[in-house]
Amino acid sequence: GFFETDIFGGNPSFVGLDQYRDTITSSSFRNSLWVTLKFVLLTVPTGLALGLGLALLAHQRLRGMAFYRTVFSSTVATSVAVASLMFISLLSPSVGLINQALRASGRDPIFFLQSPGWALLSIAAVTVWQNLGIVFIVTSAGLQSLPEDLYESARLDGASTWSRFVDITVPLLSPTLLFGFVVLTITSFQTFGQVDLLTGGGPLDSTNLIVFSIFETAFRDFDPGSAAAQAVVLFFIVLLLTAAQFKILERRVFYG
Repeated sequence: GFFETDIFGGNPSFVGLDQYRDTITSSSFRNSLWVTLKFVLLTVPTGLALGLGLALLAHQRLRGMAFYRTVFSSTVATSVAVASLMFISLLSPSVGLINQALRASGRDPIFFLQSPGWALLSIAAVTVWQNLGIVFIVTSAGLQSLPEDLYESARLDGASTWSRFVDITVPLLSPTLLFGFVVLTITSFQTFGQVDLLTGGGPLDSTNLIVFSIFETAFRDFDPGSAAAQAVVLFFIVLLLTAAQFKILERRVFYG
């Protein structure tokens, strides 16, 4: 980031903080940061809530639940490329299953990946689905460690299902939820494959996340110095955000 070089890293020229200043003041970088923040807000709470909900469902002692646990955790073994191709088959305006169903019902197709209003939501849906497996596994492990006698005592005292969830499950599961929240945030800031395969940062830069912007700066604009500066800025953004999460949220975490 302190040197201006050619695409192969040759002919270095020391430029000090110039590339960092250009990165911070760049309108394209600020747009990428804003899009990434919206993406994080779309994916992290949704992914954590869905993963927790599925873990609570799978925690029920019902016949055949082992099969559903396998299904719910299966996305952890799915690569970004496979997940993206699966969603192309769902969201394509011509052959996508969703648009075929819309046409069959007499409605106009929706251009999920070609519309600025839908593209970021579509990328977020792919990311939430792919991360669902790891969130489910982590929260399921946390639920397995909770003492059953507390729930039995609450039932004897007449506590409702919602009261048991709010007053017992959430406090005791708070370390696991904090871990999932932090990991999902870092993962969302590092998202690249879905954007590259599905939208290429478009339309109109509506899905131009920071890591994809770094990739384009390095390999499309042939400017590795500026790309390195953007990567360092992204590192400090994630570092500060993670530290803030621990500082603020850890006060509500119960380690009893």
